[in-house]
Amino acid sequence: MFDPMSDLASGGSIGDDDDSTTATDEAPAPAAPKSEGGGGDRKFADELHSCTIHARQRTFYIDLKQSNNGKFFKVSEKSRGGQKTTIMFDAEDLEKFIKAFEEMKAHV
Repeated sequence: MFDPMSDLASGGSIGDDDDSTTATDEAPAPAAPKSEGGGGDRKFADELHSCTIHARQRTFYIDLKQSNNGKFFKVSEKSRGGQKTTIMFDAEDLEKFIKAFEEMKAHV
């Protein structure tokens, strides 16, 4: 399964281990990208599309993004008090979410 946070995982740095007697011709692995809002120049993922929903006392942001691992949705809620909550799910699971919302709509 796609893990949008896997791009943030660090694979370690060269020279971290005690066995530095062997040299390699490989280039050093790039540093893990910083997450959005982390103050770095690099982004975790590219934004492909974005929508905003203004509800009673909350604002919802729905973003379609793409990272090295594929496309995913990021759904964030910002309450009137400023508290923010975010979930992310694979783009391939969108139909499951749509089906669940349609089922819920039938019960409203």
